[in-house]
Amino acid sequence: MTTVQSDTVADRIHAYLTDELDRRFEEVPFDAQPDVAWQRMREAGTQLWLDTGDMDEAAKLWNSEFSALTTNNSLLNNEVQKGIYDDIVNGAANVIREADPDIDSRALLLELAFILNACHAMRLVERFNVNVSVELHTDLAHDAERSVAYGQRYFALCPEKFIIKIPLTPAGFIAARRLGQLSIPVNFTLNFSARQDYFAARFSNPTYVNVFLGRLNAFVKDHGLGDGENVGEKTVLSTQRELIALRESGDSQTKLIGASIRSGDQVVDIAGVDVQTIPTKAATQFRDSASEDAIPSKILLDPEIVLSDGVSVQDFNGATLWDVPDDFKACVDDLMNQNMDQLDATQLQEHFHAAGQGDFMPKWTPAEVATIASDGKIPIYETWKERLSSGDLGLDALINLSGLQAFTKDQKALDDRVALHI
Repeated sequence: MTTVQSDTVADRIHAYLTDELDRRFEEVPFDAQPDVAWQRMREAGTQLWLDTGDMDEAAKLWNSEFSALTTNNSLLNNEVQKGIYDDIVNGAANVIREADPDIDSRALLLELAFILNACHAMRLVERFNVNVSVELHTDLAHDAERSVAYGQRYFALCPEKFIIKIPLTPAGFIAARRLGQLSIPVNFTLNFSARQDYFAARFSNPTYVNVFLGRLNAFVKDHGLGDGENVGEKTVLSTQRELIALRESGDSQTKLIGASIRSGDQVVDIAGVDVQTIPTKAATQFRDSASEDAIPSKILLDPEIVLSDGVSVQDFNGATLWDVPDDFKACVDDLMNQNMDQLDATQLQEHFHAAGQGDFMPKWTPAEVATIASDGKIPIYETWKERLSSGDLGLDALINLSGLQAFTKDQKALDDRVALHI
């Protein structure tokens, strides 16, 4: 098992990053101008982020209404594959080996991935002077201790602007809670349902949670379950109402990010949500079709979902996306009465299974994980139909693991590129 590097190694890496950024990259700060169409979105109550790590693409759309950029393993991989960081990787590997001659190859790759994430994120901060979400290596997804340690290291590099992305896993709930207790802002990611975000807000109280709405619509449409419209939108708006209620009761301060937005229309369809992180394609579509008219908040809407003939929501356990039932809330209440800081990921998982909520946090077998990984970003419905329709498996949990495996695949592509230069 690889371990978190010593303070000496971390300090050497920190110094190397600072020196290389100063020497290699001199970012010209972007002169952001106002934009009336995006102002209308802000007036609806939504903070605006761009979902890209490509600085040139971001610059085409950037204006003073945007307040953050968010990156992930896939977006960073796109930038690394361009070759712009190859020399930095080689130099960083030498620095790390000098500081820790006995480092194994996997630990070295983890450190280099950290450097690449940090380097690119710091360039984004320098160019656009905004907050940037930085994501941990997928090797850390099931390790709360190392996630916290690397989260602290990211934050130490840029405490004014970095937000640490933690993926939704049992260990991720633990890590997000601990980082929050250290006053480190967390973007809790790969969330797909109101109940996932309800629990995250209660237990971990991260700065942000997500709903990846585009993937929810794609699952329904791609498998002929319905027209694919409004599944994600319904989930986002339901989640927003749950979080508002928690904020009003004083049980959490967590805000919602609408993510995986696929079109300019969806930007408007979830207006009023706390935050939207918008891919450049969808942002361009919105801007090209926008008027200067006021955009009303959609938070109180509950859009209709149209399913195919003979298909019911129960067939794919779709209600797990937007419902937070009373028995689920009671299960969370019971957990909150325990000594939560003493819980580990396994105990967290066992609590939900003992309460009859095992579909929320399944105990995946290695074979099931391999199957989901082979399915791709959107899981194959027929493979999981029986478990979904029986209520044994939540659709939110299934798509969550599928998303994590997709990120893991992109992380491997990044690691393979890095391995060529060390």
